[in-house]
Amino acid sequence: MNLRNILKGTGVAIVTPFLHDFSVDYSSLGNLIDYIINGGVNYIVTLGTTGETPVLSTREKIAIIHFTHKQIAGRIPLVVGVGGNDTASVINDLETLPLDGAVAILSASPYYSKPSQEGIFQHYKALAAASPKPIILYNVPGRTGRNMTAETTLRLATIENIAGIKEAGNDIQQVIQILKNRPANFLVTSGDDDLVLPELACGIDGVISVVANAFPKAFSTMVNDGLANNFAEAVKINNQLLEVYRLLFAENNPAGIKAFLAEKKIIQNNLRLPGVPLSDGLHGEVIKYLTENNL
Repeated sequence: MNLRNILKGTGVAIVTPFLHDFSVDYSSLGNLIDYIINGGVNYIVTLGTTGETPVLSTREKIAIIHFTHKQIAGRIPLVVGVGGNDTASVINDLETLPLDGAVAILSASPYYSKPSQEGIFQHYKALAAASPKPIILYNVPGRTGRNMTAETTLRLATIENIAGIKEAGNDIQQVIQILKNRPANFLVTSGDDDLVLPELACGIDGVISVVANAFPKAFSTMVNDGLANNFAEAVKINNQLLEVYRLLFAENNPAGIKAFLAEKKIIQNNLRLPGVPLSDGLHGEVIKYLTENNL
């Protein structure tokens, strides 16, 4: 399986909608899935950090995987997030979660414990040996407290069943080093919406996006333009989205994207603690943006 072909373009790390009692809102989740597929995205990632996985129970995760796979109904590929900082527990999840409908697993580098580069390598090596699906590494030092270096990524890229990386280190030089030296079939996708455009010029394969929850058509069009070297048009769309990038991450993800989705009447604006909705001032800026821009 060549994930560089299957997962090229725009993936969406979807939010988990909640009702006012903070139970999972499956009706809104179904609407969101249809909305982003109709917007032209290439694949969906469920149970990523944008999906508030730290506050979901195992039973809820199982139900969300089943629901998402059924709702997608074969229209586009599904990637499932399975990660953590206890290697043995992650292996147990890989062996017990319903992953048959997924094409790959997205697994964040261990958080909080801040392992060495050798510890990160051994963690992923163990996951690759246990996983029933190809592993996509996920480097997100802003959340984990430890950067996975280009050298570690390239070392892992030689291991069977490790098929790619979502690189969200906010470091374009690191991305360039990975792109320059990666194996031919190793997927390199961005996790930084605001850097996707320049990274496309460097040869990245696409993005796993937060923005595309609310703006699937505009964002996926921009990515496709970049992949086709039509950067004049891609720049126009990117310029329209610059304010969105700022608002999404000004306080917390997914508070920003949930505010946009709530104003678009796709989900209710509820987060489980410790996540809270955007402050009133920032939410007002979200409303102002949507009033003034037709994307």
